[in-house]
Amino acid sequence: MRWISIGLGAALLALQWQLWIGASGVPELLELRASIAEQRAANRRAEQRNDALAAKVESLKEGPEALEGRARRELGMIREDEVFYQVVEE
Repeated sequence: MRWISIGLGAALLALQWQLWIGASGVPELLELRASIAEQRAANRRAEQRNDALAAKVESLKEGPEALEGRARRELGMIREDEVFYQVVEE
């Protein structure tokens, strides 16, 4: 009977060791939870960026005014009947 108790105690200690200190125990669980939190934050940032890009695409599809405004602002384009003046500060 005594050997059975010692054997069960040793088995319990081995299982507890594996749970708390082993490679696939609590430390790995904590690392995985942190990794999941980081990935969720990255996913939220990507979703926000995608939403902003989708809104920009929709505004460009809506009408020529948005497209013209963007061409003027980002590319410096002008219409055929306009005159371009460049002011150089000294």
